Amino acid sequence: MSRSSSRSSMIALSYVRSKPRRGLMKRQNIQPESLSKRVMGGHVLYSHVVVVEGRKTIFVAGQLARDRNGNAVGRGDMRAQIRQVGENIKAALAAAGASLSDIVKTNTYVTDIEEFFKHTDVRMEYFGALPTSTTVEVRRLAHPDLLVEVEVIAVVD
Repeated sequence: MSRSSSRSSMIALSYVRSKPRRGLMKRQNIQPESLSKRVMGGHVLYSHVVVVEGRKTIFVAGQLARDRNGNAVGRGDMRAQIRQVGENIKAALAAAGASLSDIVKTNTYVTDIEEFFKHTDVRMEYFGALPTSTTVEVRRLAHPDLLVEVEVIAVVD
């Protein structure tokens, strides 16, 4: 079966409105057929390409599983730490006038990649819009009790 170049990618267009006062931001998720899809627990984990037409780009520094007082949350519990990191990212984006659906890129650093991938359902609660994503296993993060760190880039209209 031959494929024409116009059919070489799966493209999903979505229009995101996270606040009533903002206009619609055009966001295009592209899954080129020539690239593999990473699926875990029935979820496609990320988009290979995200194209966004917007005016404001927000860079969020790596968020760790720390509460507002700087205390580590979920010692030894990857699932709890992913959730805390997600909540921290949500708060950081809100402070900049953005939401989780505005994320176009994540960089994730974990101390145990196999354990991290056991909890993709929690990750999907926060990153269900399928931003582009890179996940890397590292020897250690800023504190020995911390298991995951995520930095994001978001674009808003």
